[in-house]
Parts: sequence; C-alpha cells; structure tokens
Amino acid sequence: MKKKILVIMPSMFIGGAERSLIGLLDSLHREDIEVSLFLFRHEGELMSHIPAHVNILPQVDQYTTFDRPIVDLLKSKLFLFGLIRIWSKIILNIKIKIKRQNNGVWKSMQYTSYYISKLLPVIKGKYDLAISFQGVPFYMKKVNAKKKMAWIHTDYAILDPDKKMDLKAYRLVDYVVTVSDECKEALDKIYPVLKHKSIMIENIISKSYVFNQAAMEIDKYDKNILKKDCIFLLSIGRFCEAKNFDNIPEICKYIINSGIDIQWNIIGFGGDEELIKSKIKKYKVENYVHILGKKDNPYPYIKVCDVYIQPSRYEGKAVTVREAQILNKPVIITNYATSKSQLIDGYDGIIVSMDNKSCAKEIIEVIENLKLCDQLIENTKKNDYTNSQEINKVYKILEEIV
Repeated sequence: MKKKILVIMPSMFIGGAERSLIGLLDSLHREDIEVSLFLFRHEGELMSHIPAHVNILPQVDQYTTFDRPIVDLLKSKLFLFGLIRIWSKIILNIKIKIKRQNNGVWKSMQYTSYYISKLLPVIKGKYDLAISFQGVPFYMKKVNAKKKMAWIHTDYAILDPDKKMDLKAYRLVDYVVTVSDECKEALDKIYPVLKHKSIMIENIISKSYVFNQAAMEIDKYDKNILKKDCIFLLSIGRFCEAKNFDNIPEICKYIINSGIDIQWNIIGFGGDEELIKSKIKKYKVENYVHILGKKDNPYPYIKVCDVYIQPSRYEGKAVTVREAQILNKPVIITNYATSKSQLIDGYDGIIVSMDNKSCAKEIIEVIENLKLCDQLIENTKKNDYTNSQEINKVYKILEEIV
C-alpha cells in the first residue's frame, strides 16, 4: 500500500520557500508514495511549476482568509473570519502593551493563525505524514495524519516570537524542521523543550529545473537594460527588512565612486519598494541600480550576471544563493548570523561586512580579482548544491510510520 504525504502551503507566489517547496515536491517521487498538496489559495506565479505527479487538492474558502483583506471578508459570507482577524489584532495589541513587547510579523502570524484555526474545517483525507511547509502550524490540528512536521525557513534568533504561542503550535507536530545547523541551534536554545523533535533538513533544489529555467529567454523589455557594457551584479528576494535591499543604492554609490562601472539589478517585490526607490534617488544611482520587479523565472538573469550578491540583514538559508552556485556564479553574501552555513568563505563564495562602506570596499576587491572570481566559479563546479540526499531524512521518517 502506498504511503500518503500531505504538504500544506499558503500559496505559490514567488519566494525562496516556494522554490524550495518545488524542490521538495520534485524529490518526493517514488512509486510507493502518493503526494498531495493543499494550498490555502490556488494563486501564485509558481502554480505551473508544481510537479505533475503531485495531486493538488481543491481550494477550501475558509483557508483563504489568513491574508485576504479584512474589509473584503466582512462583506462576504466569511464575515466571521474577518471579525476573528480583528479580534486577534486587538488581543495581540493588548498583550504587547501589557508586557511592553515589540510587535512583529511573526507575532501577528501567530495570533492570526491561532484564532482562525479554531474556525477552519478539517482537511479531507487520512495521511501517513503531513507537512506544514510555511507559517505557524495551528491548522495542523485540522489534519488527520499519523505524523506531522512543521518547517521553519528563517533564523529563530531574530523572530522575537510569543513563546507561549509557539509552544502551543509546536505541540501539534512531531517534528520541527529547520533549514540549517545554525537555525536548529537557535531554535534549540530558545526552546530546549522542543529539542527532542527539532531536526535539520536543508532546502532541496532541483538542478534540472534550475538549468531548464535558466535556458529560457530574458523578458524582452529587460534586454535593453542589460545591453550596457559593464559588470552586472544581481540580487533577488522580497523587498523587506531582512533582505537589506534598501542599502544597495548606497553600497552601489561607493563602488561607482571608486571608478568601477557596474549595474546592480534587483529582482523581487514587497513593501520596501518605495524605500528602495527613494534611496536610489537620494544617492543618484538611477543609471546603475535597476528594480526589475517580480519575475516568474529569475534564472536567466542569474545566468547572465557576473556576480550574485545577497546583502541580507538575516537569513535562514537563502535558496537564491544555492541557485546561483548551481549556475556557477561568484557569490557574495553579507556577514549575517547564519552566513557561514551558506558557503565556505573564500572557497565557493565570499562573506563581506554588513557596514555599507566596508561592504562596498570588499565587493570591489572581489570584482577586481579576476583570478579569485575564476576560482570561485571552478569550485562551484566541484560541489553538489541540490542537497538531493536530504530527501532521505523524510523517507526515513516515513518508513518508521506504521
């Protein structure tokens, strides 16, 4: 009899976690396994990239309410979910004021998930293993599975969670998955009581998928931008505090002032877009920093860049860095807390300072050192960045389920 796996994900909009999910689903391909995917919303640019062997379950309206506009919910038959969203915000704000804590995205997700999950219907079906791939897994109590696991894609040391809420959520699962050893250490330090169920499974990336996508054409309206004869730098990610793209214009200004002609292209979207644009104007780098926006397929842009840069303030483990290494690009990342789990400094990438001026100086040193860049490229060809063996950890858990 086939073992049944259920994977749960909010949507398939462009992001590192979503591309990591494609890699996981692509790897979960054995004749003795049946894989189903439950999406809160059947939306996102990566919907068409879901592997053919995966059974996509029907959308359930109640599960779409996690991030739909509250006003829209209040005007619909799901108005009760709108009221619950408002209630969760009120409770969170009261607790923050009483305990004099900071608010944050993770806390908001915790309270929203906790209260909405009380109203959600049961997800149909019986499964051997259920995987919550993103978010706060309160909804896992609505899943009938012998074993359950929840994935965490970021460094817990920077999340500032409501710890009681987290412990309530993670009691609902048998395994808490982190994407690097450093992320696991951070989680274990904050929640020693969860150490017995925390495991590390690195992001799995499909090499064939990356190369096939990289062979596609660049969007025709970007070709003129990329015609300039200079050094092409590239960064990809959500426009948010974590990615630190708002500091790219200043870093770029330092590089240009040194006499090096570069073009720094940024692919992504998010709430910090206007901040980034204002910094581009402030530092007068309109001809050097280009926001290319959201791309269904960023891989052709990685393929043509000279250097891939991840200037993040913090990361769990950046999928885009691995993808750039798969495409044999020199990679530069900033010295965020988990940076040393991302690459070997000086071997298959370079770690630079977080300070903008120092960061620029060290990027210049890499760009000017052609021998170093060639060596970084050659070393990426020697390594397997797909982490394909990591799927065996999931198979081992599955095989132990009776």
